[in-house]
Amino acid sequence: MSQSKHSLRPHLIVALASSICATANAGKPVEPALPVGPTYAQNDPAPKVDAPIAVSTDAPVAKAPAADAKPADAPAKPVEPAAKPAEQQDAPPPNVTGQPDLLGGQSNVPSQTFAVNLLKLMVKKGHITKEEGDELIRQAEQDTAIARTQAQMDAQSAALTVVEQAKADKVLPADPSPEDALRIPFIPDMVKKQIRDDLRQEVMAAAKTEHWNAPYQLPDWVSKFRVKGDIRLRYEGNYYPTGNDNTGAFPNFQAINTGSPFDVSGTVFSPQLNVDQERQRYRIRMRLGAEVDMGDGFTAGVRIGTGQDSSPVSPNQSLGASGGNFSKYAIWLDRAFLKYEAGADPDRHLAITGGRGDNPFFATELIYDDDLGFDGLAIQGRYRIAPWFTPFATAGVFPIYNTDFNFSSNQPAKFSSTDKYLYGGQVGSDIKLAKNLTLKSAVAYYDFDGAEGRQSTPYTPLTSSDAGDTDNTRPSFAQKGNTYMPLRRIIPNASNNFGTTNQFQYFGLATKFQPLAFTARLDYNGFEPCQFSLMGEYIKNLGFDREQLNALGINNRAPVSAKGTPGSYAGGDMAWMLGLRAGAAALQKRGDWQAGVYYKYIESDAVVDGFNDSDFGGGGTNMKGYGLWGNWALTPRTTFGVRWVTATEIAGPPYSNDTLYVDFTGKF
Repeated sequence: MSQSKHSLRPHLIVALASSICATANAGKPVEPALPVGPTYAQNDPAPKVDAPIAVSTDAPVAKAPAADAKPADAPAKPVEPAAKPAEQQDAPPPNVTGQPDLLGGQSNVPSQTFAVNLLKLMVKKGHITKEEGDELIRQAEQDTAIARTQAQMDAQSAALTVVEQAKADKVLPADPSPEDALRIPFIPDMVKKQIRDDLRQEVMAAAKTEHWNAPYQLPDWVSKFRVKGDIRLRYEGNYYPTGNDNTGAFPNFQAINTGSPFDVSGTVFSPQLNVDQERQRYRIRMRLGAEVDMGDGFTAGVRIGTGQDSSPVSPNQSLGASGGNFSKYAIWLDRAFLKYEAGADPDRHLAITGGRGDNPFFATELIYDDDLGFDGLAIQGRYRIAPWFTPFATAGVFPIYNTDFNFSSNQPAKFSSTDKYLYGGQVGSDIKLAKNLTLKSAVAYYDFDGAEGRQSTPYTPLTSSDAGDTDNTRPSFAQKGNTYMPLRRIIPNASNNFGTTNQFQYFGLATKFQPLAFTARLDYNGFEPCQFSLMGEYIKNLGFDREQLNALGINNRAPVSAKGTPGSYAGGDMAWMLGLRAGAAALQKRGDWQAGVYYKYIESDAVVDGFNDSDFGGGGTNMKGYGLWGNWALTPRTTFGVRWVTATEIAGPPYSNDTLYVDFTGKF
């Protein structure tokens, strides 16, 4: 044979060394991956390995004979003996070369299983104690670990020896080129584990960022939205006891001031309020809003809702109204604001709100309806000084009315602005009087600047569309109760038959409104989850001008005297309420309940009638009476409620009103 048929290929040498390393690292012998020489019988003398082992590179690799095949008679191919059971196999021949066993023979590592079984048998026979056996097993395990480590080191050393011998015999090149080199680095298990952990963390981080581990997960910015809303179904029954004055004593100033001016010189009644005909209405209220966390303390909010008209105090829509015939109902913008908040502690907190938001003041419906939205800018702050004492303060400026840009539209020379503002300030405190007793109280001052009417420059309107320069001082919304005065000073002349015709009038509030309000609530939680609360409020209008009201007011007067002269002004400037509530602080689960009773006394000009409770006595002022109510949570998100309100007018002609409200509300 030529020399090429007796030399090993370089990659076979490297594969042999790699197989030896893998065998040692596994802690047990394995068969070599490739045949590297002739096999020998169990009792044959071991071959010498001093000389290089050569294998023909042209001959095919021989396959192992089948288990039932008979060996060939050729002496050149010694036969492998049949495999014996593991417990019957003889020990391999000794390593006569003094080199490590490179062909996968058993090393001198002791059998751990045999040693353990032997020790257990000795303990069972009573030759040694169990404690001594456990100690010997621990020593055997340590010896086995040391022997296995030594075997791995011997295998690595043997692999290096084979490679170096191959280089010396020029089977492998001394400096293999990068194309021919085959490097098999050894990576410890600890390093492998660290690589796996790092890779897993990188993959999971990328999956979370790119959302491909959860394809149906919404982006992060969606989680910053908080959507909420409610739908309320209401039955409302309005009942009028006998004895109400239905002779034209209750002008509907809201209807007059939102339409064409009324000719007071005519022979027809002005628009009138209903005081004698009972009504039943089925109403809905829908509110849908969302708040968005913009980060760094900023929040944006928006809410839309129903409403039969643009009333600021009632989001109710009567079914069948607004044209009827299943006509669609209007949706209004109810809230739209931006808010900045500083301070994570709610008792050491600052909030600035701009736009159209909720009522920022601590108040009752005696002055502000719960549905009233405040347009403008509000600043709220509170700071806990002691565990039992937390003062707070609120201030704000709110546009009530902004003059039309082209007022008056039918005049070449425009009129001056008659803008209206609400300026408000409040200071108060939360005081913990005892373990289960807290008191919240505050004093507030409100200035409804420009809300009162002002009489016009004297002029003569030729038609109802001829505007006066103070027409815009009339309220754009009103309920009932306040005292009104005529705004236009009409010059009598021949065109109006010297004041007997064409007396087109609008009406404005006859006094200023600068209410000072004292508000308090006492909460007792000694019977949790039942809470008892006592609520009270007292209001005095500091802008009240009785002299002007007596001179200019056209309603809220005493009966006409026997001589036919109008009675004097009979209204007032004071309001107060007192209420008691019991039950859960909030309806959060099935079976939670609340119940309460209250009494209200609101004189005609204590507060602006367009902004207070729309459910008491039909809304507005100049009423006194009481209310009973109760709410029951059917589920955590649905409630059933009933309220009965009865009210009687304080000043002016006789008028009483009873109202029943039955509500079913679902919130989300």
